[in-house]
Amino acid sequence: MGRSRGGYTTKLHLAVEHGQKLMAIVFTAGQRGDSPQFEPVKVRVPRIGPGRPRVRPDRVRADKAYAYRRNRAYLSRRGIRCTIPDKADHARNRRKLGSRGGRPPRFDPVDYRKRHAVE
Repeated sequence: MGRSRGGYTTKLHLAVEHGQKLMAIVFTAGQRGDSPQFEPVKVRVPRIGPGRPRVRPDRVRADKAYAYRRNRAYLSRRGIRCTIPDKADHARNRRKLGSRGGRPPRFDPVDYRKRHAVE
């Protein structure tokens, strides 16, 4: 019998402009989680003409893998609006806490449909 060999995979974490223009990329091992790579993807929005690039995009659209308080706080600190759906277990735990659970994050399903430009 032969020994099975573990396959090595990689993941690409991309920051892409709505027009599908690549802005930033980070390579990680395939077994690494998505959410910890949220901040390392440094986003600089290039300017047309002279001047420094902007350091903040207007909006971030992401899937449920990035729906953590730390990621939302990072975007809030930088003044970036986000469209990230809430995970079902997060919503369930918040409801279980009642009024102490806080307000659910804003989510615009119409804006979220525009996320397909990257996937």
